[in-house]
Amino acid sequence: MHYQSQKQRHKNKTYKRIKAAFFYCLTFIFFWWSTANLGTVAQPIGTDGLNGQEMRKILDEGNLAEAVTRIELDWEEDYQKYFSANFGARSQTAGQIAKTLSRLAVETQKKPALIYAIPRTDQLELILILPDRAPILRSVPDAKLSNLKEVAKAFSSEITNPRKINTTSYLEPAQKLYQWMIAPLEADLQAAKIETLLFCVGEGLRTLPLAAMHDGQQFLIQKYSLARIPAFKFTDIRYKDLKNAQVLRMGASVFSETSNKQPLPAVQLELSAIAQEWPGQSLLNEDFTIVNLQSQLLQKKYRIIHLATHAEFRSGLPQNSYIQFWDTQLGLNQMRDLKWNNPPLELLVLSACKTAIGDKEAELGFAGLALQSGAKSALASLWYVSDAGTLALMTEFYHQLKVSKPKDIPIIKAEAMRQAQIAAIEGKVTIENGQLRSSRGERLLPLSIPQLDTKNLSHPYYWSAFTIIGSPC
Repeated sequence: MHYQSQKQRHKNKTYKRIKAAFFYCLTFIFFWWSTANLGTVAQPIGTDGLNGQEMRKILDEGNLAEAVTRIELDWEEDYQKYFSANFGARSQTAGQIAKTLSRLAVETQKKPALIYAIPRTDQLELILILPDRAPILRSVPDAKLSNLKEVAKAFSSEITNPRKINTTSYLEPAQKLYQWMIAPLEADLQAAKIETLLFCVGEGLRTLPLAAMHDGQQFLIQKYSLARIPAFKFTDIRYKDLKNAQVLRMGASVFSETSNKQPLPAVQLELSAIAQEWPGQSLLNEDFTIVNLQSQLLQKKYRIIHLATHAEFRSGLPQNSYIQFWDTQLGLNQMRDLKWNNPPLELLVLSACKTAIGDKEAELGFAGLALQSGAKSALASLWYVSDAGTLALMTEFYHQLKVSKPKDIPIIKAEAMRQAQIAAIEGKVTIENGQLRSSRGERLLPLSIPQLDTKNLSHPYYWSAFTIIGSPC
């Protein structure tokens, strides 16, 4: 009996071990299957992404609807990985995008178009979506990835160098990029009478000063209003009139000693100039704190927030990039915690940004600014422009956003920025004899602002840094 019970206990133990091993194997198989399938969903186009053979086949077959879907999925993953977030936007097909553009054309009386620019090893692929039209593909064999990166680097380098503001050294790369990115689509854009371009571009192009591309006669901004978007699915392009919006104006002309940041002496005048045309509140220097921003956001009355301060988009993780407040920094990874989008913020302005141009992570941070903050649109600079130059462009932008010409045509953010940039190009916005001259008249500059050597701001160094991110309207 004792022997039999001992034998039975041994059998029971063996059975339990086999059962445990069986369930362990099942768990492992289920986990492996789940993660494998999750990988399939998260990686929409194979290990080579948009540069792989699968995408090549889709483009060669002319299946542009599928190509647009793949592009949106791929770039959605780029931004969600970078920000470690699920933005939860609903995808639109190419046909739905075309219908959305058509609706916007009716709302704003300006016809928009969407340009996808996909840099591939062998050539640049351009996909154009017009209102209520099927997508159009243009391939640019001369714009191999290596060539594109080289010219883009030269373009940015020449424009951002303040020592070259009295030269046109930027023109050669500006014209080359225009020939590659715009000229192949020009006839289609003109035939459709397009006025606004939305650029959804790949790595290496996300921080290009697009407005300064040149056709040999004009800058691109003189022909179209522009906005850059991370992906169409992340972009709310429903038009809302901002003429009666309240603006929360915050910034610092000097910073706390511990911040070790250079002063921005024109900031006080910048905020005052905005206040002359736009209602709201101004918080300057010691009052420019994250706590005060949170307090103002809780009032839920501001549709525009203007931050006149240093901001930097750096390589690496989002927390490496920041917005400088009086005595502390707000990391890019912390922006969503402030709930800018409750209620939805129409426009976030950062007037003194600097970006590590050409760096993949810095590009994602800059191009994803509106997305991460929850704002419908953002206006930011790619590089730090002179203090007085920033004052001039910001003053003109807010004036243009307020004044619609003619009065029955809505003014959109991208068009207001375009008009401000054209005013700089044409010499209608200048700094001369200690005075800022704009379309609003003359304004004395404070003596603490370093005077510019030039009497005009027509060089793209001054105006092409500023760009609309997200919705153009």
